[in-house]
Amino acid sequence: MDGKKVSQSRVVLAQVMHPEDANSAGNIHGGAIMKLIDTAAGVSALRHARANVVTAAIDRIDFHHPVFIGDFLTLKASLNFVGKTSMEVGVRVESENPLTGEKKHTGSAYLTYVALDRNNRPIVLPPLILETDEDIHRNKEAQERRQMRLAERKKEKQSR
Repeated sequence: MDGKKVSQSRVVLAQVMHPEDANSAGNIHGGAIMKLIDTAAGVSALRHARANVVTAAIDRIDFHHPVFIGDFLTLKASLNFVGKTSMEVGVRVESENPLTGEKKHTGSAYLTYVALDRNNRPIVLPPLILETDEDIHRNKEAQERRQMRLAERKKEKQSR
């Protein structure tokens, strides 16, 4: 099976945030942003697998700054790691004030996806081809997160 480059599955999703996504103070709900994160990451995973993908885990979502009604939200998703049947996608969330042009790194997330065949069974994924020093760095960090996830899962099974 031929590998696929990180650049082949990168996704940039842009969205203007509307009142229906906000609370009464005008702050966008974290859940609305989480849905956009899952959408961008899911498209990236789908591009790599070229098969149906499902969210298996969300390791972490960090919100650094609030997002307000009218802000532009840009989500940048790319694969960090691909195993046999699962893959980690990282998403960077940026907000932009449309009047001032000020941009902020508003959040980051790491999500794990599994690709499925028509019988909803995991399929073997194409390997990930790392192209840049940044790709290599992100891959190394993703492998460390994967080891922590596996150790945590093992610990949970032992405590049952």
